[in-house]
Parts: sequence; structure tokens; C-alpha cells
Amino acid sequence: MSSPTTEAPFLPIHTVRLTLRALTAADAPTFAAYRNDPQVARYQDWTLPVTAADAEAFVASQAGVTGPVAGDWVQIGVEYEGELAGDVAVGLDGSAALAMIGYTLRADRQHRGIGREAVTALVDALFDRLGVHRIAATLDPANTASARLLEDLGFRYEGCAKAAAAVRGAWLDDDRYAMLRPDRQAWRERPRGRPDEVRLLEITPDDAPAVARLATHRSQQRFVATMAQSFRDALFPETVGGAPVVPWLRAVAAEGELAGFVMVAEATPAHPDPFLWRLLVDRRHQGRGIGTAVVNELADRLRGDGHRVLKVSWVGGDGGPEPFYLRLGFVPTGEVADGETVAELPLR
Repeated sequence: MSSPTTEAPFLPIHTVRLTLRALTAADAPTFAAYRNDPQVARYQDWTLPVTAADAEAFVASQAGVTGPVAGDWVQIGVEYEGELAGDVAVGLDGSAALAMIGYTLRADRQHRGIGREAVTALVDALFDRLGVHRIAATLDPANTASARLLEDLGFRYEGCAKAAAAVRGAWLDDDRYAMLRPDRQAWRERPRGRPDEVRLLEITPDDAPAVARLATHRSQQRFVATMAQSFRDALFPETVGGAPVVPWLRAVAAEGELAGFVMVAEATPAHPDPFLWRLLVDRRHQGRGIGTAVVNELADRLRGDGHRVLKVSWVGGDGGPEPFYLRLGFVPTGEVADGETVAELPLR
């Protein structure tokens, strides 16, 4: 194995709960066990089964790793509470400017934020300590948990390569994510706290292009339509119950910065209850309570106009908006429209 790209050892990396370190011979049984777990191997491309001898040989090949290596891949252990919880991988190009990463976590250590903590530490070390220019990752399009992990770190979806990954005799689609070093810095510096002021603004021709650039994370697009679709729906509203829907749309500004978009189907004789048609919070501003502020503002306005309820519908699924709406007091009506759960927020 060639020399690491740094003079000082890259490893170990310590976080609040974890240590990223070289694999050791003692890790081999655990390594083999989780790599053979169907739940863990489902979205990975290693050859199965991983025998004890395979694990021992691989761990031995990585035992001397002190950090990423230009022109090569290295595997790094993730230690949690004194034992191997998973591993992360780094591949550098020959210039050590471009990196690819991968990550694997034991099934019994998932859903604790360990993967996110480990990958965050790895990404920041690659950017801050090695000066890597770009980090990329690929994943199975069905692996939404992995996509959400990358999105939480600021990675952008760059597209899907069709039938580009050879996995156990099959050619599968490959989703591509990446991030540049300045992007990571900007992501770390993005607004985090709850804004003091959230306003709903009329959309003018001057600010329409900026509104059109608002975007959720890629993994959320199965629950929230893109801005392009929202503008199309506003321009060519659908007909429901024999009458066209009347859209009311506004940009959302948080402390003066464009942060989201909302669109309501207004109450009409044909549609007596207002309907929250679209609510999008830009990926940079999620987690700040902006969506809650928007719904509360709408509820106050509609209540003042004498409306009884605000309706909404959502697509079910992991990572979807159902918990958000239930927390706000929306109550499912029992109706399902076009596969979406219909709910009402009482306004009186």
C-alpha cells in the first residue's frame, strides 16, 4: 500500500461517541457477521457470503491504514462503545483532490445517528485536513435512508445513472450525490435557529426566478412536488368536482431570506373548504420551524375570514410529512384521494 496523503496521521478521528480507526484482527468476526446480514447487504455490492477467511484477509489488508491513500481505496472501522459498529470507505483519485466515500453500519447499531456522526466526521476531515476538492457517493435509488444521510450533510443529487452498477449479476441504477468543499462550508454556515419573522410574500416577475430555484432534498420529492410542477399547477389548475381549482400562492421569507413556497386552493362555491395544496421549505432552511409558522399564519388568516377547516393531504411513507401535520393538529378524515390521506385542521 502506498503512503498516505498527509504527513501527520489522519486516523484516529474522535467524535462525541465514536472513534474512526484502522481495522484490527479482532474486528474480523463482527465484520463478517454484519456484511453477511441481508438487511445490511441489501444495498451493497460485495460478494456474498463473506467467509471468516475473507474477513480475516480483508481486515489484515487494512490494518496498517493511517488515512486515505491517493489512487487507492481504504476501509476504516467505526468504533462505538468499545466495539466495531460499522465501517466507512474512502477512495481518492491520483491527485488526492477527488474522493468517493461509502459507509456501512451494523443493523443493531442503526437508527441511533451513528452513521451520520461517522460520515460527518469523515467528510469534514477530508475537506478540512486533506483539502479535498470534491466528495462523491453513489447509492441504490431505493436506499432512502442513505440518501437522507447525505442530504443532511449538504450533498446534492446529481442524477441517476441507468443500469450503471453491477451488483451480484444484475445491472442496477445508481444515484449520484456530490459536494464541493465550499458547499460544505456554506452548508455548515446556513441559518439554523428558529426565525423571529416569517412572512408570506406575493411573487413578482422579478423574484419568480429565485422562487423557482427553491428545492427540497431529492428524497423528499416523492412527498413534495418540485417548484416547476407547482408553477405548472398554478398556471394550469386541475378541475375537481367539475370546477377548476383556484390557486393562491406566496413565497415564504424567513428574516428577509427566501426560504419556501406555499400554495392554497382557495374556497369557492364548488370547493367550500380551503386546501393546503403545496408547502415547500427549501433544503437549506428545513428544521427551523418555518413550515409550522406558515401553517399557523394561514390558519390565522383563514380563521379571520370565517373558514371552518383547512384541508390537506399527504403521501404516506418513511420520511414523509404525516408526523408534521399530525403535530400541528390535522385530523385524518378517513378519506383517501388519489392514494393520499386527507386530513383537516379545525379552525374554530
